[in-house]
Amino acid sequence: MPLQPDLSWLFAAVALGPFVGSFLGLMSLRLPEGRPVGLARSACPSCARPLGPIDLVPVLSFVALRGRCRTCGAQIPRRYLALELACPALALWSALVHPSAEGFLGALLAWQLLLLALLDAEHLWLPRMLTLPLIVSGLAVAAAQGVLGAHLLGAALGFAGLSLLALAYRRLRGREGLGGGDAYLLAGGGAWCGAIALPSTLLIAAASGLVFALVLRLRGRAVAADQPLPFGVFLAVGVWLTWLYGPLGLA
Repeated sequence: MPLQPDLSWLFAAVALGPFVGSFLGLMSLRLPEGRPVGLARSACPSCARPLGPIDLVPVLSFVALRGRCRTCGAQIPRRYLALELACPALALWSALVHPSAEGFLGALLAWQLLLLALLDAEHLWLPRMLTLPLIVSGLAVAAAQGVLGAHLLGAALGFAGLSLLALAYRRLRGREGLGGGDAYLLAGGGAWCGAIALPSTLLIAAASGLVFALVLRLRGRAVAADQPLPFGVFLAVGVWLTWLYGPLGLA
């Protein structure tokens, strides 16, 4: 008989999602600018009016204010609404695939990966202040589940593998081929999914990157040989899908 979702965990993850999405939107804008995330009060970027509670209710405030500041009428960045909707959607996806407390943990993984993918897509940046917590949280979950050894090995192999690949590319081509944050991100994937999942993660990431390049080519925007690509985005996809459905080819 198929498992039914544990509605308490599902509702908790989905209810928390919009608030997480709002915070991720704030982080995605402030971190690249070096601005404080948790101390400075939110304000309209156009008129600098501090935002009150009526402005900060995820999704509902955006709809009620029609996407504009209620003082100056400036447009509110659409990224906030997109993230406020994406986070509960990812939580729902995780909870339906893993109908238990594990689904809630999957939401925590998804939210971390989403922020990292967004920063890499926009800035080619995977900051260690975010990749290191990804590793730590994965190992903490593994320890609670009694599988720390395999996941610790996964983190080590993930980091070493991409670090050595980046070093070899740099020696052979005389330029950088992978960003420094990619190794830490794959280490986070190994921490969450275990050593056995690393090949699947890399295969899905590579396939996602190829699909992305193909779509660009079909749209007349071919990727140049020396054009940097946000490989962290594709790694995040690989980690997420591998965590959800397990390594490829395994029951």
